[in-house]
Amino acid sequence: MTYRRKKSTPTFPLLLLAMLVVGVGIWYVYFSGSMIPQGPQMGIPEVKVSTPLKQHLVEWDEYTGRFQAEARVEVRARVSGYLESVKFTDGQMVKKGDVLFIIDTRPYDIQLRRSKAKLELAEKQLERGRQLVTKSAVPRDEVDKRLQDFEEARSAVADAKLNLEFAEVRAPISGRVSRHLVSPGNLVTGGENNATLLTTIVSMDPIHLYFDASESDLLRYLRLDQEGKRKTAREIKHAVFARLMDEKAFSHQGHMDFVDNELDKSTGTIQGRAVFANSDLFLTPGMFARVRVPGSGEYEALLVPDDIIGTDQTHKFVLVVNAEGKAEPRPVTLGPLHRGLRIIREGLTAEDKVIISAIQRVRPGMPVKAVDAPITMSENSDMPQPEVKSAPPTEPVAAPVESPPPPPPLEQTPIPKADSAEQPSLIPDESTDSSQPKTP
Repeated sequence: MTYRRKKSTPTFPLLLLAMLVVGVGIWYVYFSGSMIPQGPQMGIPEVKVSTPLKQHLVEWDEYTGRFQAEARVEVRARVSGYLESVKFTDGQMVKKGDVLFIIDTRPYDIQLRRSKAKLELAEKQLERGRQLVTKSAVPRDEVDKRLQDFEEARSAVADAKLNLEFAEVRAPISGRVSRHLVSPGNLVTGGENNATLLTTIVSMDPIHLYFDASESDLLRYLRLDQEGKRKTAREIKHAVFARLMDEKAFSHQGHMDFVDNELDKSTGTIQGRAVFANSDLFLTPGMFARVRVPGSGEYEALLVPDDIIGTDQTHKFVLVVNAEGKAEPRPVTLGPLHRGLRIIREGLTAEDKVIISAIQRVRPGMPVKAVDAPITMSENSDMPQPEVKSAPPTEPVAAPVESPPPPPPLEQTPIPKADSAEQPSLIPDESTDSSQPKTP
């Protein structure tokens, strides 16, 4: 008997075709949304909007400086001798003319008495010579010599008086004295060269504050002066404000009184100086301070809350509601902070409706429901503010809102999260501040 082998049907192409059919079905079902449970539809977000706040103000530039005494004197011995006593308490306030040290006066008292005796003898010899010259008993040259001896004796007396006076070392200025550097019983050396340093005195009221400004700042101030917007500190005494390292407010007010005549070639900076009253003697020479000086003339600025500023790579922007009632990003150029609000130099107009709330819920191009709300300025300021003129508020204009179209599927319009890495440009960048302190 003969058996025929049954011809087999190929299974691999059929299996591949079946898998392809199943995959297409799954793809269709998934992307049609039939397998995803539909959640509640997302409505149009409600946001608060406001026009930028208009304010007449002056911008301030901030520098680091150090207080220095208006006058500082090294008190040195003017005559030599043994130090007899110290007449002050270390660190106390002294007045000009107060006795600080006493050097042994006995040698100088003896010198003064000796000089006076010589002066009396020279005076008698001069008078006798004048009487004899009238009788032709002595030549005229002899009288001239005696007159010279008399003048030398009188100068010696004056010099001895000075030395006796210098034995009492007095304060040359009023101020705070340092500690005594030489104790009683030590020999001090006077004179013009290698005189012994006894102590130092610094004046306290008023007090100077020195700081350095960059060349770019100097050029900006000069340009403002050329444009008639701000006079230089060489022409008028600009008001300045300072705060110490443990203070938050710029509570110390002074004025500019000096700008150097050239820039430092090694640092490219120019030195400025401000004067501060110090009647309570609180400010001490050597203290560091932050100082603010006027960086512009008075002008009308536009201000918005600082926390609504967004970052898109290297650009800053704010969200505004356009004529279609949709959120629109608007690139802006930032200025410094002013009482909690950010100055906008470019990019906004006084009529723009800026979104000031719910920034994380809004995406560019998304329809929004705008609700008018005012922008408020912080009542507390870190420095005394000059009198400003507020611009009249503009009449709020309601942004037109179109009828919302049918909301898209949930997966196509996800609600943005504040910490989402996919939309960093919608999160306000609070760490960036265009008014960072300038380093001298």
